[in-house]
Amino acid sequence: MKIKLAISLLLSCSWIAVSHQVFGQAPRGPQIVSPQVHADRKVTFKYLAPKANEVKLNGQFTQGDVQMTKDAEGIWSVTLGPVIPDIYPYNFRVDGVSVMDPANAEFFPNERFKGSILDVPSEKPLVHAATNVPHGTVSYTYYPSIGESTGSLLVYTPPGYEKNSAKKYPVFYLISGTTDTEETFFKVGRINFILDNLIAEGKAVPMIVVMPYGNPAARIAEQKGEPKPSDLISREGSDAINRSKMFETDLITKVIPFIETNYRAISNRTSRAVGGFSRGGGQTLRAGFGNMDQFAWICCYSAYLSTPEMETKFQHIYTNPDQTNKDLKLLWVSVGNQDFLYDQTVTFIDFLKAKRVNHKQLITDGGHTWMNVKTYFAETAQLLFK
Repeated sequence: MKIKLAISLLLSCSWIAVSHQVFGQAPRGPQIVSPQVHADRKVTFKYLAPKANEVKLNGQFTQGDVQMTKDAEGIWSVTLGPVIPDIYPYNFRVDGVSVMDPANAEFFPNERFKGSILDVPSEKPLVHAATNVPHGTVSYTYYPSIGESTGSLLVYTPPGYEKNSAKKYPVFYLISGTTDTEETFFKVGRINFILDNLIAEGKAVPMIVVMPYGNPAARIAEQKGEPKPSDLISREGSDAINRSKMFETDLITKVIPFIETNYRAISNRTSRAVGGFSRGGGQTLRAGFGNMDQFAWICCYSAYLSTPEMETKFQHIYTNPDQTNKDLKLLWVSVGNQDFLYDQTVTFIDFLKAKRVNHKQLITDGGHTWMNVKTYFAETAQLLFK
């Protein structure tokens, strides 16, 4: 009798659970797989939006928006390509509203726009591919920052860092661009895999890479419950210079001491490099030129300083070029020939040439993209600390 009652209760509970599962959940739509990279490197994108009037695809592998077509289930799709192997941001525009691909877990970290990431592999692994080599570690950490705020960092430590507790390493401080976050060099730039591969091939010195957030003014405002400051209108105006100075102060007085206290970092200028992309490139030049006692390696990706700013703030860099050339192990400037900052960057390069300031330059095809940034990082990583 007790056994029958127990079985009866068990069946009743099972039926309640099943009933709740069947009737308590909304019906699922069709399963979407997007993006699908085919063997011929053509790529299919899909987006479920039965009630949408129009869905378009936009990515850095397309020439403008691409119209998608809807099937009977309300799935919009398009197939493009073949696409040149690389990593690209993309998004959908649904009735004029930009959205990420909900079927894709890989996303582009950014303060403003929300994009997804397409990874098209090559038959021969690209420099940013995950290959069968020893891998370093990327960790998230927090530090006491300026303005009584809490700052966040991503820190790459090279393969073998955990095993040899006596070994110290040089450090590359790497700054993302306007509206990017501290995650962008990791999730889009794949600098961990680039370094893993270069170190395994003996092409790069094992190093620590520190990825800070380049907009402390926004972080301070957010933590105080205030609205974030608007995006910069000019890269050369007083607001841009003041915010860059705020970041420089944070880097020099907070980030570097934190890293050298908590990681096995070599604490001298010849073992410190600073680099960055776009806004981060401008911050790199200002922090590097303004603190020659801190950095011997400066890597500027798709950025510049204007001639008036050089003449006003950084005369010491070019009035005694022999000293600058002795102090700097590397001054690197690179830009794409379709970059919207190409003309200004070339003007900056010409200024350095005219003033006899030694530097290495790289002009590539393409625009202001993370495809180019990966190239610049891979090239400079092979030069640092040698």
